[in-house]
Amino acid sequence: MRKHLMTSTAAILLAFAGTAFAGMDDAKQFLDKEVGDMSTLSRADQEKEMQWFIDAAKPFAGMDIKVVSETITTHEYESKVLAPAFTAITGIKITHDLIGEGDVVEKLQTQMQSGENVYDAYVNDSDLIGTHWRYKQARSLTQWMANEGKDVTNPGLDLNDFIGLKFTTAPDGDLYQLPDQQFANLYWFRYDWFNDEKNKADFKAKYGYDLGVPVNWSAYEDIAEFFTGREIDGKKVYGHMDYGKKDPSLGWRFTDAWLSMAGNGDKGLPNGLPVDEWGIKVNEKSQPVGSCVARGGDTNGPASVYAIQKYIDWMKAYAPAAAQGMTFSESGPVPAQGEIAQQMFMYTAFTADMVKDGLPVVNEDGSPKWRFAPSPHGVYWKDGMKLGYQDVGSWTLLKSTPDDRAKAAWLYAQFVTSKTVDVKKSHVGLTLIRESTIQHKSFTDRAPKLGGLIEFYRSPARVQWSPTGTNVPDYPKLAQLWWQAIGDASSGAKTAQEAMDSLCAEQEKVLSRLERAGVQGDIGPKLADEHDLAYWNADAVAKGNVAPQLQIENEKEKPLTINYDELVKSWQQ
Repeated sequence: MRKHLMTSTAAILLAFAGTAFAGMDDAKQFLDKEVGDMSTLSRADQEKEMQWFIDAAKPFAGMDIKVVSETITTHEYESKVLAPAFTAITGIKITHDLIGEGDVVEKLQTQMQSGENVYDAYVNDSDLIGTHWRYKQARSLTQWMANEGKDVTNPGLDLNDFIGLKFTTAPDGDLYQLPDQQFANLYWFRYDWFNDEKNKADFKAKYGYDLGVPVNWSAYEDIAEFFTGREIDGKKVYGHMDYGKKDPSLGWRFTDAWLSMAGNGDKGLPNGLPVDEWGIKVNEKSQPVGSCVARGGDTNGPASVYAIQKYIDWMKAYAPAAAQGMTFSESGPVPAQGEIAQQMFMYTAFTADMVKDGLPVVNEDGSPKWRFAPSPHGVYWKDGMKLGYQDVGSWTLLKSTPDDRAKAAWLYAQFVTSKTVDVKKSHVGLTLIRESTIQHKSFTDRAPKLGGLIEFYRSPARVQWSPTGTNVPDYPKLAQLWWQAIGDASSGAKTAQEAMDSLCAEQEKVLSRLERAGVQGDIGPKLADEHDLAYWNADAVAKGNVAPQLQIENEKEKPLTINYDELVKSWQQ
């Protein structure tokens, strides 16, 4: 759930949004005007689902319920279209506030710390799953649906249809959050330039292998070098794009799994165990035991330092000079301007803004000149590791919310994720959460205009993309440390090693405070004794694990590429 400057709202304001409805007659009007055949349910089943909401909502009719999410296209659609429709159909008045992502976390923290009911429900990143599980201030939805919330849980919810439930399930086996929207960060490249015969011939002559989707960072680096400074369509182009300003958004750039792509942490999906992609290690009780290599963590290990150094080197050598001073939101639109050949790290939530008519990266027929593909991996990466980040904004109910208000909010949460509305919502925001939606014919029809997004979500590769996992015991406190440390490395104030040494030490200060406070009980941090890298690497290997890895002498491995069209064919087979 990121990055609120990426979208526009004009296209989603619909005529009925402010109209007064009442019950099934107006549910039918909503289905006629807004849903139509953009649903995995038949019209009869849509009406059946709407009738269930009408009946379940009767005890709460007239209540004023407030929910909150960050501002992205999907949530704008919910706030401006689905919330008024839900209000009209059920009689529950929903105010769906849209604020910045950081503000959502701040409101959530305020409610957790004060016990005051600030909002009745939050769309909150699943990155906080470790926080919610350990602090015990979020309701277990598993327990909620079986007990207090049983009478307001949609029999057609179909949890197994959600593709992100493993991201919102804690080590105790309970579901704590319900996915509302999700998107991945993927490799992005100029498909037209990569298929240009002169480019292919020149690349093969210089590097000795075929220009294609890079499988590893060595190939990505060669491709970045090849395109940087090349003239295409009368413009000087660049082989890479990124951003480097010391700003909170720089933290997302790295907590959103850059280190995992390099090979940091252990094998394991959705997250490495016992060491995750942040470099935080847990014991057999899921207690965090350290972040630094000295305690068996990997935040400052060779794989992490390699990841940071590559980030610094590539931005200096292959990206536009302005990238160094950009934030996330400033850098996001740059590839669509037509001067970037590839980008390692593109959020698929940008898709709608990358396929607009008239852009230099869109053909006259509306098809994109670019494609998404799986991200290449670094030299420390091993089969069985995650390969990138997937953002999962999820409905979260706090225990401090009174039951009746939580029930009414839970009805709304289920309405906006229901099979009745999910296909249409997904076409608006392109943040896919249901398998049935992904397989819907309308997305088969639209896939050629979305640059590989649908092919990726239908592929077996998607399981390697995941959010922050349960090793992180307090996401709000720990995440804010990253941008400061990485900013020092990006600016040159510290070396990559110094920056990561500082980051892991700061993370361990937070872990130590949590341990002393005892606020997370017997699943909170319990710091391990200190030893050197060789000790912890030997210990990991003896237990069949990977992290922390020893330094690899030659970090420039043999470059590998793959033909994009052959890759997609292999998925379909």
